Amino acid sequence: MIVKTRTNVYDFNFHLVWVTKYRKEIFTTIEKQNAMQDILTHICDEHDIVIQSLQVMPDHIHMLI
Repeated sequence: MIVKTRTNVYDFNFHLVWVTKYRKEIFTTIEKQNAMQDILTHICDEHDIVIQSLQVMPDHIHMLI
């Protein structure tokens, strides 16, 4: 997200990591991983957030916005 002011320009990137409770492997199938990816993509689209990278692992999710 680039923010411009009169004298400055800022470029923000956020690395978000979600971990399941007790690191239990929830997203074990491709269908579950794709469903979670679709949900996160839909939410970001609604809020005009650009996803630079999204990786769903069995027990956690990485997202760079």
